[in-house]
Amino acid sequence: MREIEQALSWPGPSMLGKEFARGSISDTRLPTRLLTPHKLLDVIMRRSLSVPQFRCFRAGEELHPSRFLSDLVSRRGQSIRVPDMRRLGRLLDDGCTLVLDEVNFFDPTMEVACRALQWWSRELVQVNTYLTTQDAAGFSLHWDDHDVVIVQLAGEKSWEVRGASRIAPMYRDAEPNNEPPEDVLWAGTMRPGDVMHIPRGYWHQATRTDRGDGFSLHATFGFVKRAGANWIAWLADRAREHELFRHDLERWTTSASIEVQQETLTQAATELIKAHPPAEFLSAREEQRPAPRHIPHLPIFGNLTDVVCVTEFPPHVHEADDVVTVQAAGKKITFAAKAAPALRMLLSGTPAHVADVAEQTDIDAAQLADVLVKEELCAQLTPELSSGYTGLVTSETSSKEH
Repeated sequence: MREIEQALSWPGPSMLGKEFARGSISDTRLPTRLLTPHKLLDVIMRRSLSVPQFRCFRAGEELHPSRFLSDLVSRRGQSIRVPDMRRLGRLLDDGCTLVLDEVNFFDPTMEVACRALQWWSRELVQVNTYLTTQDAAGFSLHWDDHDVVIVQLAGEKSWEVRGASRIAPMYRDAEPNNEPPEDVLWAGTMRPGDVMHIPRGYWHQATRTDRGDGFSLHATFGFVKRAGANWIAWLADRAREHELFRHDLERWTTSASIEVQQETLTQAATELIKAHPPAEFLSAREEQRPAPRHIPHLPIFGNLTDVVCVTEFPPHVHEADDVVTVQAAGKKITFAAKAAPALRMLLSGTPAHVADVAEQTDIDAAQLADVLVKEELCAQLTPELSSGYTGLVTSETSSKEH
């Protein structure tokens, strides 16, 4: 998103994961447009939630779910685990931290924000929210196994950020990573509109223990970038396509036979690596990622008037000779070359009014939109989904600070 780039003085997503950075979004309306404390509590109230997606912390310790969740029994005897809003109210009044993971799964604005960041970074993104009240403490000093961009949405919170004690640590790693470095990169206060990028492996903590009355709400956008280990795992699946790699490994035959198999497999593995470079892995990941959840279009509910592309990554559009090919969501669709201008508008990632596309391109956009919706590259722009796009794109500049 342009706002993130401007706030962090980045030329583009290439800086993601490279270095610690912070800045501030100049558009003061954007944080409240993304989420407010009341909106978050409303989302929580209207959902059936459970641990670990929804957690509550007090005095730095995670509370047992019985302290903030209860079972709602319907008149038919069905038990549903829901947040107990009365108990949550008391906890918030006394001082605690509520954590709701994957808010983009519930809220259209956060869904749109994450999709925009995915298209920008070409990485999967999810957003977790943290509501801290009074002088409650947050998590103790820790590191994440993915890069994060933190946006302060409301209130204030004190932060401390240190560097990494292990280069490029991973969730599944060869060595433990339990000792933080002594040097502090930055310590200070995050206020509404402030943005901070913390690379994978950097130690950090946040708290309101020095704040007294008040609250803080921030959103953490997590980017799970692909590493060489992921490419190797993908290659292992490609190996299954070749009969040689599907044969059992020799164990009980002669040493000569075992050595021959080893040499044959080594040579074949080398050829496999050369044939499928990392760039192919990244491209295939984008093209084959299934479409996310969306409301299906049913003609019985009305005509298809407005659509938006909902693929996890930008569709790959290739023009060659007299055809244009679109690859996304595990689909490969071919159209006549003259459809390219309309396809680019419909697949731009921003809402498109089908009649306007037809007027501007002189193409039967309704037919194209129908195909794209049926193939799940686009979705009907419902009022709820449309609300997620409103007010997120601005032309204002941002202040910078490192």
